[in-house]
Amino acid sequence: MKPRIPLRKRLLVRMLITSVLIAVCSVAATAWLAVTTTTSALREEQGQDLAADNSILARLSGYAATHRDWTGVQHTVSVLAAQTGRRVALTTGDRVPLADSAPRGTSLPPRPAATVDPLHTDTYTESGAQLSGIDPRAVGPYRLTAKERERLDAVARKRRVCYDRSGLETKIAHTPAGRPYLTDPDGEQPTGYFPTECGYELNNPTPIEQKALDGLTEGTRSCLNRKGLDGDAPLFLAFDPKGHTDASRFAAKYAKAGDAADMRTVQSCIDSAHRTQLDPYVAPVAELFLGIGDQPSARFDMSPANKAKVVGAAGLVLAVTVVVTALVATRLVRPLRALTAAAQQPPELHVRVPVTTRDETGILAEAFNDLAERRERLEAQRKAMVSDIAHELRSPLTNIRGWLEVTRDGLVEPDPALLDSLHDEALVLQRVIDDLQDLAAADAGTLRLHREPVRADELLDQVAAAHRVAADAAGVTLHTRSEDTPWLDADPVRMRQALGNLVSNALRHTPADGTVTLAAHPDGGQVVFTVTDTGTGIAPDDLPRVFDRFWRAEKSRSRRTGGSGLGLPIVRHLVAAHGGTAEAASEPGEGAVFTLRLPGAPAPEDG
Repeated sequence: MKPRIPLRKRLLVRMLITSVLIAVCSVAATAWLAVTTTTSALREEQGQDLAADNSILARLSGYAATHRDWTGVQHTVSVLAAQTGRRVALTTGDRVPLADSAPRGTSLPPRPAATVDPLHTDTYTESGAQLSGIDPRAVGPYRLTAKERERLDAVARKRRVCYDRSGLETKIAHTPAGRPYLTDPDGEQPTGYFPTECGYELNNPTPIEQKALDGLTEGTRSCLNRKGLDGDAPLFLAFDPKGHTDASRFAAKYAKAGDAADMRTVQSCIDSAHRTQLDPYVAPVAELFLGIGDQPSARFDMSPANKAKVVGAAGLVLAVTVVVTALVATRLVRPLRALTAAAQQPPELHVRVPVTTRDETGILAEAFNDLAERRERLEAQRKAMVSDIAHELRSPLTNIRGWLEVTRDGLVEPDPALLDSLHDEALVLQRVIDDLQDLAAADAGTLRLHREPVRADELLDQVAAAHRVAADAAGVTLHTRSEDTPWLDADPVRMRQALGNLVSNALRHTPADGTVTLAAHPDGGQVVFTVTDTGTGIAPDDLPRVFDRFWRAEKSRSRRTGGSGLGLPIVRHLVAAHGGTAEAASEPGEGAVFTLRLPGAPAPEDG
């Protein structure tokens, strides 16, 4: 039995691994290209969309901070939609449309993108962010008049000149309310020493601002009184450098030292009073809806760089595929070419091929070599069989021809003894021809069997009776033994022939006063026949060949007394035709045992 091929060396597994490697390379290259290009495109697009969304919200929040209502916002909405390619829609909290860049009747997105509320969301102080607090553009009553702006601008210019003389480089900026303030070139608060001669007039509130601060003070005091804090103490208000109300300094006048809860209460009252003060000056809260617009931008741009990546990856995968396929194909084709060359050689050479692998091609090479070896052996057997057949037929024919010639020449009278001798020679010829015919039918698969229920003990008795005379003549005792009278479904004539051949063979090899025993017994679902003799036995080296055609254990034995050498091969074929097996066992000097195993059958029902 051939050893199993290791899994890693099987041709199917190797081809599957090759295919999987190629597929993995292709998928990996495609996935890498898709991820890199798509991720880059999506990140860029998401960044653009987010920036556009924040820009839209900041513009609309600024509009709400500087207008008392949304009456004129449609123009701003249309401009934003045109600039960003997005649909922009504003509604009240209960979805009443205020402005929309889409045609009337177009359904809104399922959820708003943001809420426009400048009193609670600061989109101005930090670009791109939505901070919690009041939008600085919501100035309301703090907006300076034109005269106040001119006066403060003049003060700011003088202060800048003063700073320049002191070596501080500054520039003038303005708050949304119109108040000027000084910053460094980077737009931050100047740091370092501030000369006192430059004055602090720029930090004082104008009359319009003071009026608004007084209103904020009253609102804050009312809130503090409601929450149980002293709101009758004098209030002070300061501005940071950008002109915003410094609520922390304002609250510090009220909070008890170290009382964080009072600080939070005061801060809450200031914020509440400030929002109440600004509420009449800003637009109502609105919901912002954003859509994709009528002309969405391209999601993916197959740029020349991306095209080059795709072509490069495809070329690399193709090159790897070609190289791997060429290597695998070469390795597979090499032993096949060797097999083809060996098969094309003349049959009489019996050429073998080298076995270099342990996969399917290696197994095929071994099978080819086995086939060549069997052909060579069969050819030798065929030549030997032809020679043996010729010799088997030549001996009796030569005897018959010789006696006929001398009788024709008148040298010998055709008396009964001569006729008996010629008859014996003819029987030898007939036996050889019958044996050859049986073997030919068995080889061709045309051996006919006429099956019927047969009792094993009756079959043994019939064979023993047929060979009783020969056994008595040889001085050999012939016994039969049967256990449980097993039955089998067989051709009785062919079974008598098979057992008879074994008995004849045993009688020839058993000396006088020896014993030949025929036995039968059931073994599971089989019937086992044994023919045991007490003869000389068979050498161990000869046991594997006892069923070969024209083989004899003793080459020196006469053809007439030693048989034709076809009896045991006929036994094997007859038993195989019944679905059984034939075996031989022997110990030199202790006789031999031939065993036939055939399928058993149930006993027939009595009719």
